[in-house]
Amino acid sequence: MKKNNLIRFVQSLIILPVMTVPIVFSGIRNIEIPQNVLVQKFNIKTDETNQIVDLEVALQKEKANAIDNYFKARKMPLEGTGMKMVLEAEKNNLDWRLLPAIAVRESTGGKNACKKVEFNSFGWGSCKIGFESNEKAIEVVALNLGGNHPKTEKYYDNKTTKQILRAYNPPSIVRRYAEQVMSIMDDVGSEDITQTIVANT
Repeated sequence: MKKNNLIRFVQSLIILPVMTVPIVFSGIRNIEIPQNVLVQKFNIKTDETNQIVDLEVALQKEKANAIDNYFKARKMPLEGTGMKMVLEAEKNNLDWRLLPAIAVRESTGGKNACKKVEFNSFGWGSCKIGFESNEKAIEVVALNLGGNHPKTEKYYDNKTTKQILRAYNPPSIVRRYAEQVMSIMDDVGSEDITQTIVANT
């Protein structure tokens, strides 16, 4: 009797692992399927993100090239600052053509930059404020025009491009200043340059 009980006990030990093995493996199979799906979804998501980033970079380059080509065709000293202007415009939610157009209107793209101070091609501060470089001037002017400087936000915050230009140089000083700058903006390029990118791909 004891021997039979012992045999049953030993059999249960042998059968138990055999019974649990399929359960464990079926559990792994059930886990593997969602993991594969998750990996596939992750790869798709990564590809979409890369495509978005690539398009954003392509747009930035296209805009920068349009600005630099405009300056280059007219032998303007600000050639090469296109990408800086694009990046600062993006940071401050400005039309990408605004900074180059103001520089063209104020100083013919740096040819007639302010004489008494350095690196001021924008006429900023009535030519009384200088900068350490053209890049720094672009940063400061973009920051102010975007309404992101505490001292000047009341003039530029939450304004359209035309309103920004009218605050920058009011019609009482230069009657058609905003219209003149906006005309230059159109010469630099189209506000929505995405169509150019799509056409070239």
